[in-house]
Amino acid sequence: MGSVRNLATVGALTTLVVGTTALLGTAASAAPNVTPQGVCGNAYKTVNSVPVGSLGTVYLTYNATNGKNCVATIRTNPGTAKDMSTYIYVPDTDEWAGDSGNYTSYAGPAYVYGKGHCVSWGGNIANVYVSVDNSNCASLKENRVTEIR
Repeated sequence: MGSVRNLATVGALTTLVVGTTALLGTAASAAPNVTPQGVCGNAYKTVNSVPVGSLGTVYLTYNATNGKNCVATIRTNPGTAKDMSTYIYVPDTDEWAGDSGNYTSYAGPAYVYGKGHCVSWGGNIANVYVSVDNSNCASLKENRVTEIR
């Protein structure tokens, strides 16, 4: 009888852990077919992007009305939660924003005021990290880096 009770307890705990993980893992993630505008908002237009290997893409978007940039890292194939991040930095103002965690489809959004400024941005999915420095400004040539750790 003890074995049956232990199996029932293990089964109940497994269901609780899996259910909690699914709930927490999807809190900041959405269903498949996520778009940068779905993450950042309809007023944000994609102005740049960088692939995260074959795992997904980091998108840089801009809202001309409020002068803000937004970044989001979106997976190509949503599924089991993976370590993901997205970030954006404005060197001129030293303002930055980011998001990281274990997500099933996307990390973000992260917003900064960027009108008239160069921005640096990037993110990761699992062990593939990308960064773009000196982006979206006429005066400097952007520098893209992809790294597998």
